[in-house]
Amino acid sequence: MSKTNKIRMRETLVSYLFLAPVLIFFIIFVLVPMGMGLLTSFFNYTMLDFTFIGIDNYVRMFKDPVFVKSLKNTLIIVVGSVPVVVAFALFVASQTYERNAFTRSFFRCVFFLPVVTGTVAVVVVWKWIYDPLSGIMNYVLNDALGIIERDIMWLGDKKYALISIIIILLTTAVGQPIILYIASMGNIDKSLVEAAEVDGANKFQVFWSIKWPSLLPTTLYIVVITTINSFQCFSLIQLLTSGGPNYSTTTLMYYLYEKAFKLSEYGYANTIGVFLAVMIGLISFIQFKLLGNDVEY
Repeated sequence: MSKTNKIRMRETLVSYLFLAPVLIFFIIFVLVPMGMGLLTSFFNYTMLDFTFIGIDNYVRMFKDPVFVKSLKNTLIIVVGSVPVVVAFALFVASQTYERNAFTRSFFRCVFFLPVVTGTVAVVVVWKWIYDPLSGIMNYVLNDALGIIERDIMWLGDKKYALISIIIILLTTAVGQPIILYIASMGNIDKSLVEAAEVDGANKFQVFWSIKWPSLLPTTLYIVVITTINSFQCFSLIQLLTSGGPNYSTTTLMYYLYEKAFKLSEYGYANTIGVFLAVMIGLISFIQFKLLGNDVEY
């Protein structure tokens, strides 16, 4: 073996040694649980039984009315939150970026604060806002503005519970996209913008033809991450509604948790987890196909 090959082998070995702690952690705590989850989805796995039943859990899942309701609620959350988060974050970032450094820092702090605030603290604030007797939401809409005729139980009425969860989710989800968009706007070639303005392009034309293509990689990342986070909505529902009333706020993640840790139906819960993982993967793939064609990697 030549000296060059020995050096190359030594460098490769050293590289894998440095990667070993992360790889071992990834294999033990990510790949192995994923494999076990997929395997046990074909078993009737409970505290008292571990019997192979084939695809019976998957057949049961699609016949389960609560699962269908949970899937519908999850899709409503995703469709209702992702476009709003992207559009609102882009609007706020574009308006904020034109201001001075102090104003940019102020708005970044304001919108990012709910992200770094603990979920429990956020829930406590929103519970007070939605309180049917002393909450500020009913006071503003009923007493102050007269938009509603009577006080509403926002988290106790199945007509309003899910939209109330979506509103909270929006306030905690826009912070990071705004920060990313503001940072991405700093990388836009100002000479192209100035040249377009000299040629008579209006603000919309400048945005659509110059700024938007530069923001596409950031937009793709935000869309994918926001979609994944929306599919995994759990803590807000657990702390605020526990899936009620009448399963109107139950999501796939909460239903999985309920089946696994409340009813000990681990096999069925893993079946829901496999379905959720495949669904997220397919939707992310479609998003990459739709938004990633014009993105330079």
